[in-house]
Amino acid sequence: MTNHDLSLNGAEQDANLATAATAITQAGEAGQTQQEGVVALAAASLADAAIADSSETEPALLGDDNTALVESILDVAAGEAEADGESEPLAAEGDTIMLVAEDQKRTLIKLQRGQQWHSNRGFIRHDDLIGQPLGRMMVTKLGHAYLALEPSTHDLIRYLKRTTQIIFPKDAAHIVQRLNLYPGKRVVEAGTGSGGLTLALARAVMPHGRVYTYEEREAMSELAGKNLARFGLRDYVDFQVRDAAEGFDQRNVDALFLDMREPWRCLAAARQALKGGGFFGALLPTTNQVSELLRGLEAHGFADVEVEELLLRAYKPNAERLRPADRMVAHTGYLIFGRKVVLPPGEQWRIVDAKRYRPRTTPDAPQEEEGDNE
Repeated sequence: MTNHDLSLNGAEQDANLATAATAITQAGEAGQTQQEGVVALAAASLADAAIADSSETEPALLGDDNTALVESILDVAAGEAEADGESEPLAAEGDTIMLVAEDQKRTLIKLQRGQQWHSNRGFIRHDDLIGQPLGRMMVTKLGHAYLALEPSTHDLIRYLKRTTQIIFPKDAAHIVQRLNLYPGKRVVEAGTGSGGLTLALARAVMPHGRVYTYEEREAMSELAGKNLARFGLRDYVDFQVRDAAEGFDQRNVDALFLDMREPWRCLAAARQALKGGGFFGALLPTTNQVSELLRGLEAHGFADVEVEELLLRAYKPNAERLRPADRMVAHTGYLIFGRKVVLPPGEQWRIVDAKRYRPRTTPDAPQEEEGDNE
């Protein structure tokens, strides 16, 4: 390579590195939404500089300033990688985490700097968890081990502060699926209680969806609000303190669920709130209540009605002696689901045995003779 070629390559490299330097400066001044493009420009400029450079070029040509520039670009690239979620998430102050003891006892704690969690098995410093990845084992001074884990929706519902019976996690998970809830959906709930189901609904529709929950007892509504605020879900829920039988403010919502003693009193209001074909659900503890609700659903134009009950049996996780646990979560309530539909005047949706199904007759259709196809 001649001195003339070396001079040209050096000038081209300096120009590209200068462009990268300008990009780095802009990255520091730009907002987060602009940084990705600026960093990309810096990286491209650095690549061009590397191409312009020759294997015969002396390293000294880069100079201290250019070396610092390269380090700056690498630092920004590392920050981009963290923002893209490539690095392992770390526990932060204000996070709710779960400590699981060897006897499966579980405790939820909210991380705060300088605080300690105490029990008769010793204590764990919050600072030993903040800034560290979860999924680790912590050992107290007394030698007792705990797993530090991220709590699931199942865990949050089970250990919710409550003064009334809540909907069990097994039912809440099924309700979310049957109501077809996912981010962006709008759902009405009547019977907030302590907020167990409200929590599951909010986690399902967040961040762009909305939960509208009604509770006639002000103290219960306040408790539910505090429970959801504790887990960072308060902003996704609108609380109303009044009897749901008085009506709902929302219209054309995607789904509606009634967790109350006499849900049939709210069916007219539920129909007004739901969109066409919207999903309806309710939970009741006794069969006579279910029968009353079924009659009401038929009278108010709901169809595709189903009644279900979920039984959950756990097993002892011992590979050598696998067997069912001594206790199980059996009857917690009957789940009733249906859809809002529009039927012709005077018509009702029939549920018939498939073996005895016969098509509806129309004024112009010939009548079948009795005894045929029976």
